[in-house]
Amino acid sequence: MHEYSNIMLTEDEKFMKEAIKLAKKASAAGEVPIGCVIVKDGKIIGRGYNRRNTDRSTLSHAEMNAIKKASSYLHDWRLEECTMYVTLEPCQMCAGACIQARIPRVVIGCLSPKSGSCGTVASILGNEAFMHTCEIESGVLADECSAVLKEFFIRMRAEKKALDQAYK
Repeated sequence: MHEYSNIMLTEDEKFMKEAIKLAKKASAAGEVPIGCVIVKDGKIIGRGYNRRNTDRSTLSHAEMNAIKKASSYLHDWRLEECTMYVTLEPCQMCAGACIQARIPRVVIGCLSPKSGSCGTVASILGNEAFMHTCEIESGVLADECSAVLKEFFIRMRAEKKALDQAYK
């Protein structure tokens, strides 16, 4: 356990806090607030947050950006001894990338009822038909991860309403 603001946190909570910081960075940039870190031997080796609008790329999800940075750091596409921490359950693309990268463990903040592919809508990570599967831990700091998303969408709706009012 590690101390964080006078509260004892587990390793999973410590690294999820780092992913939450990245989600907040995405929110500040007007992106859907999802953050992700990849850890090996207790050290963050890849960070990513949603940048789809910024990069104008469907592929620029938090998980994909973190995988790219971790792979670059290790000089290898295989992330076999790593753990991914992500604030929202990965979609089918990102879950598939976890399998392709051979990530053995994925720790999820909150679940995604519309696109979650780690057991909610689909179960890609735990599907034994694939050559590689991932251990899934979900619900780590779920309330905090969910709050970041809710606050973002409340803000976006309020901004849209204000714009609509301005053009009436």
